[in-house]
Amino acid sequence: MKKFLKSLIILLITAFTIFGFFACNSTDDKKSGNTLTVGMECGYDPFNFTQAYVGEGSVKISNADGYANGYDVMIAKRVAEALGRDLVVVKYDWDALIPAVQTGVLDFIIAGMSPTAERSASIDFSDAYYESQLVIVVRKDGKFADAQTLSDFNGATIVAQNGTFHDKALEREAAANGISRYTPLGTFPEMINALNTKVVDGYVAEEPGAIADCSKNANFTYIHLVNNHTGFTASKEDVQVAVGLKKGSGLTKQVNEVLAQIDAETRLEMMQKANEYSAEKNNGGLFKIIATYYSWIFKGIGYTLLVSLIGTVIGLLIGFLVGIYRTMPKPKNRFLCWIKKMGDWILNAYVEIFRGTPMMVQALVIFWGFALLNNGRTLNVIFSGLLIVSVNTGAYMAEIVRGGIISVDKGQFEGAHAIGMTHGQTMLNVVLPQVFRNILPSVANEFVINIKDTSVLNVIGFTELFFQAKTIVSATADTFVTYLLIAAIYFVLTFTVTRLLRLLEKKMDGKKNYTVFGSQSDFEAEIHVRED
Repeated sequence: MKKFLKSLIILLITAFTIFGFFACNSTDDKKSGNTLTVGMECGYDPFNFTQAYVGEGSVKISNADGYANGYDVMIAKRVAEALGRDLVVVKYDWDALIPAVQTGVLDFIIAGMSPTAERSASIDFSDAYYESQLVIVVRKDGKFADAQTLSDFNGATIVAQNGTFHDKALEREAAANGISRYTPLGTFPEMINALNTKVVDGYVAEEPGAIADCSKNANFTYIHLVNNHTGFTASKEDVQVAVGLKKGSGLTKQVNEVLAQIDAETRLEMMQKANEYSAEKNNGGLFKIIATYYSWIFKGIGYTLLVSLIGTVIGLLIGFLVGIYRTMPKPKNRFLCWIKKMGDWILNAYVEIFRGTPMMVQALVIFWGFALLNNGRTLNVIFSGLLIVSVNTGAYMAEIVRGGIISVDKGQFEGAHAIGMTHGQTMLNVVLPQVFRNILPSVANEFVINIKDTSVLNVIGFTELFFQAKTIVSATADTFVTYLLIAAIYFVLTFTVTRLLRLLEKKMDGKKNYTVFGSQSDFEAEIHVRED
């Protein structure tokens, strides 16, 4: 057990060294007075999308593999050039864009975002840099391919992207036109996959996006709705897209001046180019995805294993420390007794909070909360991932260890104390060796869970395996094949880890069969161990 504890301490020191290194290398280092940090999904063709290669108009994504391109990137480049700054493109999920601007992590959002009244209450918007109309993308071989108005979609199942005015417009009109509103999905690749698999009959999109999607999916077409040009009840602000800025930003006027210099003809040419660049992407199937994006995949695997392993080790140590503290005898001194009770209360609160809330929520609160309190200075994403997984795992490990300690017969505590052992000596030499063996299956299970649960860290831009999968989908539009490949990789990782940990369990169990020669009165008795 002592050897195990020494190894655990060495791992802990190593982990905290890594923690410190990553913490010192904050993402804020990428920001300076000479840069313009712009956030986008990099997955909304033709406004913004990911490509694997350097191409005309493309910009390297700062926090992910690949290059960003599209109409939004062209607008961002013009704004950055006019302001005399170097453009930095950051890839975030749609729901993370507004918090990133509010906290100052991003200078701008240029992501095909409409300046709705709800969003305008949280951030400022520039003048519109594009205006479009809503359409519905359907299958050519579907029964709604000849629809012209919303009423023609009676009986159809339609989906829209979550958190957008598209979904709100669909929600307002669905019931009146006999449309079944499907649960909103997070990204356009997910909606494309839903339509390809016939889960839905169509999805809501803006016309440029529909053009891009139909160019890459030969069996898709889109419907111009003839009533009021959109078919949906939508304000002018809803069908416009604008640059999002932090409230009170002094750059709004400058951005508007830049946008005013781009005439309608130039904007049309830019959108046409964006559609051309988007059309150059092709999925190519499983083998092409592996051949093209294998480095992205291995990078995701590496970060996933790094965070899950270190997080599990630190979480286990937290669990042991909490378990030992909880089982400490009650001090006789009144003041120390009060301190012990306060410690118990704090530890119980820690366990209940981190066990009772989803890891994704914890990630958002910790990452963006730190940025909010530190004027836009963020924790390094990798350090944030390690911290989140560690404290979350520690809460579960604390209860696992507590259960392991309770399972040890009280007589062993009494016997150890009877021969003069302190509480610490009893725990170290008698209890914890038994506890560790008893909880090893639960520790292994927690490690496996962490391998899978690191996928939620994509919400803060952590480049683990699932984040890489979403990036590949953005670059290829091949949703099903990509996620099937990633699912297989997750299975291989968890299966391998499970088998390795079972070998460790078997080794700790020792030999199963033994024979005792002699008796209690025979001091020369020998024990012979035999394997079956």
